[in-house]
Amino acid sequence: MTFRLIQAKDDSQLAGLIRSTLETFQLDLPGTVYYDPELDHLSDFYQSKPQERAYYVAVDDQDRVLGGVGYAACGLFDHCAELQKLYLAPQSQGQGLGRALMELVMDKARAAGYQRLYLETHSKLATAIILYQKYGFREIPRPDHLIHTTMDRFFLKDL
Repeated sequence: MTFRLIQAKDDSQLAGLIRSTLETFQLDLPGTVYYDPELDHLSDFYQSKPQERAYYVAVDDQDRVLGGVGYAACGLFDHCAELQKLYLAPQSQGQGLGRALMELVMDKARAAGYQRLYLETHSKLATAIILYQKYGFREIPRPDHLIHTTMDRFFLKDL
Protein backbone atom coordinates (compact mmCIF):
# COMPACT_ATOMS: atom_id res chain seq x y z
CA MET A 1 0.00 0.00 0.00
CA THR A 2 1.18 3.50 -0.88
CA PHE A 3 0.05 6.91 0.39
CA ARG A 4 0.19 9.83 -2.03
CA LEU A 5 -1.51 13.10 -2.88
CA ILE A 6 -4.72 12.78 -4.85
CA GLN A 7 -4.45 12.84 -8.64
CA ALA A 8 -7.12 13.39 -11.29
CA LYS A 9 -7.11 9.66 -12.08
CA ASP A 10 -8.36 9.00 -8.51
CA ASP A 11 -11.44 11.23 -8.77
CA SER A 12 -13.99 8.73 -10.05
CA GLN A 13 -12.83 5.92 -7.75
CA LEU A 14 -12.92 8.19 -4.73
CA ALA A 15 -16.31 9.70 -5.58
CA GLY A 16 -17.70 6.18 -6.00
CA LEU A 17 -16.23 5.05 -2.69
CA ILE A 18 -17.65 8.05 -0.84
CA ARG A 19 -21.10 7.75 -2.40
CA SER A 20 -21.35 3.99 -1.81
CA THR A 21 -20.30 4.41 1.82
CA LEU A 22 -22.91 7.11 2.39
CA GLU A 23 -25.55 4.94 0.70
CA THR A 24 -24.64 2.05 3.04
CA PHE A 25 -25.42 4.26 6.05
CA GLN A 26 -28.50 5.89 4.45
CA LEU A 27 -26.64 9.21 4.36
CA ASP A 28 -27.04 9.82 0.62
CA LEU A 29 -29.00 12.93 1.57
CA PRO A 30 -28.92 16.62 0.78
CA GLY A 31 -26.68 18.33 3.31
CA THR A 32 -23.95 15.67 3.05
CA VAL A 33 -20.82 15.41 0.89
CA TYR A 34 -22.88 13.12 -1.36
CA TYR A 35 -24.20 16.22 -3.10
CA ASP A 36 -21.06 18.39 -2.99
CA PRO A 37 -20.50 19.85 -6.47
CA GLU A 38 -16.75 19.15 -6.32
CA LEU A 39 -17.10 15.48 -5.29
CA ASP A 40 -16.50 14.22 -8.83
CA HIS A 41 -13.39 16.41 -9.18
CA LEU A 42 -11.79 16.36 -5.74
CA SER A 43 -8.29 16.57 -7.16
CA ASP A 44 -9.11 19.98 -8.68
CA PHE A 45 -10.44 21.24 -5.35
CA TYR A 46 -7.44 20.12 -3.30
CA GLN A 47 -4.80 21.05 -5.86
CA SER A 48 -6.19 24.55 -6.39
CA LYS A 49 -4.85 25.85 -3.04
CA PRO A 50 -2.06 23.50 -1.91
CA GLN A 51 -0.96 25.94 0.79
CA GLU A 52 -4.38 25.58 2.48
CA ARG A 53 -5.50 22.03 1.74
CA ALA A 54 -4.46 18.57 0.66
CA TYR A 55 -6.00 15.15 0.14
CA TYR A 56 -4.16 11.84 0.44
CA VAL A 57 -5.17 8.50 -0.97
CA ALA A 58 -4.03 5.02 -0.03
CA VAL A 59 -3.63 2.87 -3.13
CA ASP A 60 -2.76 -0.76 -3.69
CA ASP A 61 -0.15 -2.18 -6.06
CA GLN A 62 -2.57 -1.79 -8.98
CA ASP A 63 -3.23 1.87 -8.09
CA ARG A 64 -6.76 1.19 -6.83
CA VAL A 65 -7.95 3.62 -4.16
CA LEU A 66 -8.35 1.87 -0.81
CA GLY A 67 -9.15 5.00 1.17
CA GLY A 68 -8.39 8.62 1.64
CA VAL A 69 -8.44 11.65 3.90
CA GLY A 70 -7.87 15.36 3.55
CA TYR A 71 -7.74 18.68 5.31
CA ALA A 72 -8.62 22.22 4.34
CA ALA A 73 -8.56 25.61 6.02
CA CYS A 74 -11.49 26.08 8.38
CA GLY A 75 -12.63 29.54 9.39
CA LEU A 76 -14.64 28.39 12.39
CA PHE A 77 -11.62 28.50 14.73
CA ASP A 78 -8.22 30.22 14.72
CA HIS A 79 -5.37 28.33 13.00
CA CYS A 80 -7.73 25.47 12.25
CA ALA A 81 -8.14 22.98 9.42
CA GLU A 82 -11.09 20.71 8.86
CA LEU A 83 -10.41 16.99 8.60
CA GLN A 84 -12.32 15.99 5.46
CA LYS A 85 -13.59 12.90 3.75
CA LEU A 86 -12.03 10.04 5.69
CA TYR A 87 -13.32 7.02 3.80
CA LEU A 88 -12.16 3.42 3.45
CA ALA A 89 -13.06 0.78 0.90
CA PRO A 90 -14.92 -2.10 2.57
CA GLN A 91 -12.06 -4.54 1.88
CA SER A 92 -9.65 -2.19 3.68
CA GLN A 93 -11.60 -1.79 6.90
CA GLY A 94 -10.38 -3.37 10.11
CA GLN A 95 -6.74 -3.48 8.98
CA GLY A 96 -5.39 -0.28 10.54
CA LEU A 97 -5.80 1.89 7.45
CA GLY A 98 -8.11 4.32 9.26
CA ARG A 99 -5.49 4.85 11.96
CA ALA A 100 -2.73 5.29 9.39
CA LEU A 101 -4.76 7.89 7.51
CA MET A 102 -5.59 9.73 10.76
CA GLU A 103 -1.92 9.92 11.70
CA LEU A 104 -0.98 11.05 8.20
CA VAL A 105 -3.55 13.85 8.05
CA MET A 106 -2.70 15.10 11.55
CA ASP A 107 1.01 15.20 10.69
CA LYS A 108 0.41 16.95 7.36
CA ALA A 109 -2.00 19.52 8.83
CA ARG A 110 0.46 20.26 11.65
CA ALA A 111 3.30 20.64 9.14
CA ALA A 112 1.11 23.06 7.15
CA GLY A 113 0.92 25.28 10.24
CA TYR A 114 -2.49 24.38 11.60
CA GLN A 115 -2.90 24.16 15.36
CA ARG A 116 -6.32 22.49 15.47
CA LEU A 117 -8.40 20.04 13.50
CA TYR A 118 -12.18 20.26 13.32
CA LEU A 119 -14.48 17.61 11.91
CA GLU A 120 -18.14 16.98 11.44
CA THR A 121 -19.76 13.59 11.15
CA HIS A 122 -23.03 11.77 11.73
CA SER A 123 -24.17 9.54 14.58
CA LYS A 124 -24.70 6.68 12.11
CA LEU A 125 -20.92 6.54 11.57
CA ALA A 126 -20.23 5.07 15.00
CA THR A 127 -16.97 3.34 14.07
CA ALA A 128 -15.54 6.60 12.74
CA ILE A 129 -16.58 8.42 15.92
CA ILE A 130 -14.73 5.84 18.03
CA LEU A 131 -11.62 6.40 15.89
CA TYR A 132 -11.86 10.18 16.30
CA GLN A 133 -12.23 9.89 20.06
CA LYS A 134 -9.23 7.53 20.26
CA TYR A 135 -7.18 10.26 18.62
CA GLY A 136 -8.23 12.86 21.16
CA PHE A 137 -10.98 14.67 19.31
CA ARG A 138 -13.44 16.13 21.79
CA GLU A 139 -17.07 16.71 20.98
CA ILE A 140 -18.18 20.31 20.73
CA PRO A 141 -21.56 22.02 20.23
CA ARG A 142 -22.85 22.44 16.70
CA PRO A 143 -21.08 25.42 15.08
CA ASP A 144 -22.98 28.07 13.14
CA HIS A 145 -22.75 28.32 9.34
CA LEU A 146 -22.37 24.66 8.40
CA ILE A 147 -22.15 23.50 4.79
CA HIS A 148 -23.09 19.88 5.53
CA THR A 149 -26.24 20.57 7.50
CA THR A 150 -27.22 16.91 7.90
CA MET A 151 -24.20 16.24 10.12
CA ASP A 152 -25.07 15.98 13.81
CA ARG A 153 -21.74 15.40 15.63
CA PHE A 154 -18.87 17.90 15.79
CA PHE A 155 -15.33 17.47 17.12
CA LEU A 156 -12.19 19.52 17.68
CA LYS A 157 -8.61 18.51 18.46
CA ASP A 158 -5.54 20.54 19.33
CA LEU A 159 -2.54 19.48 17.28
